Amino acid sequence: MRSKFELLFIGITVTITLIFFITIGSMFLVPSPEGFINALFSQQMIFAIGLTLSTALVSATIVILCCIPLAYTLSRFDFPLKRFFKIILDLPMAFPEIVIGIALLLFLGNYGIGSILEFYGIQLVFNSTGIIIAQFFVALPYATKSLYSTFNYIDTRYEFVSRSLGYSQTDTFFNITLPLSKEGLFATIIITLSRCIGTFAAVLFVGGGILMKTETLAVSMYLHLSTGDIDMSITAGILLVIISFITIAVMEKYTNDNRNQMI
Repeated sequence: MRSKFELLFIGITVTITLIFFITIGSMFLVPSPEGFINALFSQQMIFAIGLTLSTALVSATIVILCCIPLAYTLSRFDFPLKRFFKIILDLPMAFPEIVIGIALLLFLGNYGIGSILEFYGIQLVFNSTGIIIAQFFVALPYATKSLYSTFNYIDTRYEFVSRSLGYSQTDTFFNITLPLSKEGLFATIIITLSRCIGTFAAVLFVGGGILMKTETLAVSMYLHLSTGDIDMSITAGILLVIISFITIAVMEKYTNDNRNQMI
């Protein structure tokens, strides 16, 4: 027999979850089947899907390679201004994504290093490179925060034992710490990939939102909505929901499988 307290909290959980489900699911009812199919297989949508996945994979890879040493350093080592550096890395999570986009556009454009780079024939804005940079700056704080918590959860005694047996710090990190953090690392990879795929405002500013050039799925949704092409806009949104659902479902299954193996 469930207590009133338990029933109350289950009821709240079910109600709020259903509101989310109905709100997001209503988007699937807007386009007609014919309109959805035509939009899905249109040249613009295929380009947007390809650009979104390719740039997200590249930027997510770079983020993971950078966040591993960042998170481990903040978790294990003490150095001057450590708290300041941690605040700076966490800061982008506290303000709107559009701020990152404007800051990157100013820094990489003519107000920053853009004119110098242009002299050497290098352009980092209004192209796919700009998209990758924007995705990197948006996703890095989340990835670092997630992996930082993972490293903090790992008992440092395992590392001390490894070092006491004569293994170097490098060997200990790759043979002890990283294997112990594989579940958290996998979750971080999924979170990072999702953030890169869903990045909008920063990509719009740095990439320019140019049709068939810097048109990711999120940008495509915005551009077509602004022109009144509902089928194209909603189709892009549906694809983003499906991709996000798959990545989260994979993460949940992997986490549960690992937890069951440990039990």
